[in-house]
Amino acid sequence: MNNNRLKFLKILLYVAVGVILVRLFMIQIVQKSEWVAKAEAQHTMENTIKAKRGEIYMMDGNEPVAVVLNEQVYTIAVDPMMVDEKELKDVIFTKDLEKNLTVGLDDVLEDRARRYMIVAKNVSREQAKKIEEKDPVGVWLTATTKRVYPEGTLAARLLGFVNEDGEGQYGVEGSLDEELAGKDGMLKTVADVNHVALSIGNDNIKIPAEDGKNVVLSVDRNIQANVERILAQKMAEFGKDQASALVMNPRNGTVLAMVNLPAYDPANYGNVDGAEVYVNRVTSDPYEPASVCKGFTFATGIDLGAINAQTTFYNNGYEMVDGWMIKNSTYGQANLLGTRTIQEAFNWSLNTGSMYALRAIGGDETQITEKGRKILYDYFVNHFGLGQETGIELFEAKGLINDPVEGDGRDSMYANMTFGQNLMVTMIQVASGYSALINGGEYYAPTIVKGYMENGTLVEKEPIGPVRRAVKEETSAQMREMLWGTRSSQRLYGIDRDGYYIGGKTGTAQVIRNGAYSMDEWVATYIGFGGRTGEMPEYLAMVRIWKDGETTGAEQYAMPVFNDISNYLIDYLKIKPGA
Repeated sequence: MNNNRLKFLKILLYVAVGVILVRLFMIQIVQKSEWVAKAEAQHTMENTIKAKRGEIYMMDGNEPVAVVLNEQVYTIAVDPMMVDEKELKDVIFTKDLEKNLTVGLDDVLEDRARRYMIVAKNVSREQAKKIEEKDPVGVWLTATTKRVYPEGTLAARLLGFVNEDGEGQYGVEGSLDEELAGKDGMLKTVADVNHVALSIGNDNIKIPAEDGKNVVLSVDRNIQANVERILAQKMAEFGKDQASALVMNPRNGTVLAMVNLPAYDPANYGNVDGAEVYVNRVTSDPYEPASVCKGFTFATGIDLGAINAQTTFYNNGYEMVDGWMIKNSTYGQANLLGTRTIQEAFNWSLNTGSMYALRAIGGDETQITEKGRKILYDYFVNHFGLGQETGIELFEAKGLINDPVEGDGRDSMYANMTFGQNLMVTMIQVASGYSALINGGEYYAPTIVKGYMENGTLVEKEPIGPVRRAVKEETSAQMREMLWGTRSSQRLYGIDRDGYYIGGKTGTAQVIRNGAYSMDEWVATYIGFGGRTGEMPEYLAMVRIWKDGETTGAEQYAMPVFNDISNYLIDYLKIKPGA
């Protein structure tokens, strides 16, 4: 009996030794690298060195002024393996830090094998100092920043915001996030058994952080603020609840103001009714701008020599195209019927005039041709940049210019496109194309970044010349005169100051509802330029205003906004009257 027990015990001993040997073999040979890594983790501290996010500036005349700043705050991280539960309760998980906590105490204690866990963000300097004084084990404070917007809601939908994870969202913060964010660094240090960093060892690694760039926008803070003021006043006066505006220098494509209302507070970006309030409609919301596009149609015909301002056509009040009646907004107005000039078509926004121009472009005054459609498409897309991304340093939508050949009803579609319906374009596309119409014919890619602040000095970007020639210089000269003539025609007479050369065009677009154009909902647009008589235009401004479910006519609503903006710009830019 005793012998059997001894044999059994020997067998158990051999099995135990075998298990130990197999385990040792697995640890020392097969899983060596894994266990070495675990051992190193026991005595290695690894911290992220946060890069400082770049600040954002606007121009105040000739001086950059910060409109987005950084405020130093702290992130609290812990080592769950080393922390003391009571210390965490007394120092970190307190009423004072309740709003800053990102996890609960149970989350920290759930897995003690973890070595790094962020437990609180945006902790103030005062709060951080209290924690430092108590010096809890396994707790680190890392200095970081949060965004501060000293101008409140100014240019909110242009600037965007930074979310809780430090990521730029919407606007400049989103589109230039990589430049602004910089690159985080890393500090990896060998520590002793008490988790105190040692200054020696081949395993010490320090990769410095690369701070983000301080971006300077071409936007003038004063123009931005005053255009917002004007837009808000007119919205209240007219009872409209949506509006956008854009001011550019047509001589080089730089943006001086970009406004979208209603706005929001980027410092409290979550306090909104919906995400649509974040959208920059100037660059990211394609729409049908209506008769402002007559400028592009007429410029195409003039550039090809097919028409000029005094070319005549017969206005019957409507045209039948592909079996559809396409009418003028003045349909039934007898005093406009009969033989009219292209200039009169521009003045009174006669759709029959722009449809005539399309026929003339195609070489057949009696009908719209495939040739005419192809040429108009080429000018709209490749000359004026409609339906294409402009390259501005912001998120932008492409829009849509329909194919001139493929698909049914191309003639009626292109007939409507001549006066800005049946296409989808953004305000920045239209304004950039119009700049080419009035600046001598050169297309400049729009830009909103003027340069960067380096060591307190503005370093401007290398200026980029024109991308292409959109139209001949003579065509541009004729278009300036036609736009001036349109604004100066009888119904608009007397709204501008003497000595200033101001032109512009209205656009009142029907909105598609339930698959058809509504007669009860319109969007109003006005685009115009201004400057000293006898000189090239110094500014271009575009306005869009509307309210869902209501009719909003351009002459009654958008043009008065432009008038106020134009008068302000003349004074602010100190443009002297010409002879």
